[in-house]
Amino acid sequence: MELRVLQYFLAVTREQSISGAAESLYLSQPTLSRQLKELEEELGKQLFIRGSRRITLTEEGMILRKRAEEIIELVKKAEDEITQSDETIAGDITVGTGETDGLRFLARAARSLQTDYPLINLNIISGDKARVIEELDRGLIDFGIVFGDIDTSKYEFIQLPNKDIWGVMMRQDYPLAQKREITADDLIDKPLIISRQAFQDYAFQEFFPCDQEKLNIVATYNLLFNGSIMVDEGMGYAICLDKIINVSGDSNLCFRPLSPIMEARMNIIWKKYQVHSKAIEKFLERIRSETVVA
Repeated sequence: MELRVLQYFLAVTREQSISGAAESLYLSQPTLSRQLKELEEELGKQLFIRGSRRITLTEEGMILRKRAEEIIELVKKAEDEITQSDETIAGDITVGTGETDGLRFLARAARSLQTDYPLINLNIISGDKARVIEELDRGLIDFGIVFGDIDTSKYEFIQLPNKDIWGVMMRQDYPLAQKREITADDLIDKPLIISRQAFQDYAFQEFFPCDQEKLNIVATYNLLFNGSIMVDEGMGYAICLDKIINVSGDSNLCFRPLSPIMEARMNIIWKKYQVHSKAIEKFLERIRSETVVA
């Protein structure tokens, strides 16, 4: 399977027609059709459903599209790192992270780094812990910011100085809004909106004295902005981290910490035995120095 053919395949998925893709690639339509047919024969799978007006992907085609995009991105990243001159420190640094106010620490470190090396760019990809780990393992991101335990046999890490606090976001007119802190007993019979990864955290299993199945979980979220809309519309109480959604001023929502207090410590992780570009090495140096100062 040639890289060039994967690029042809992605062009067809983007244009949704062979004629449109052929025009964008400056190829004749018969040439492109032959390349795609040979690709399907090589894989032994049909990749396209050819309609009268547009082409759609089969299930196998959708899998190939995802993998092809990853391959093209990795090739581009390798080319950028190799072609940099010895004197110039430049390049992209990609970090996967969930929603957290702790990203401010990373942003400050990146701003400080860019003062000295303006050709270094920071790219943030949002996702829960499972997605961050998956993309880190595939080499699609350089670093991940995660909560909870770390597999130290696979990853190096630096603990960041920020601490997020778990609590409950609710409407101002909810009965529990009158309380300063929220206990597990307060939530047992309430409609709960939780993050998809919250109950993978051992601390949560200890916080709630009953089985998870006995809780009234009415919805889940992986982006708290969406969770906050569900809360605002009266669906329930969202268990979340503080300082992500603005609940000050005239907001209909409020945040109350859990009791006993549950802190979430963050770590920035990267794969062991990784060969780093100069930009990534400088980034790590800056993170270490900023962590010591904090």
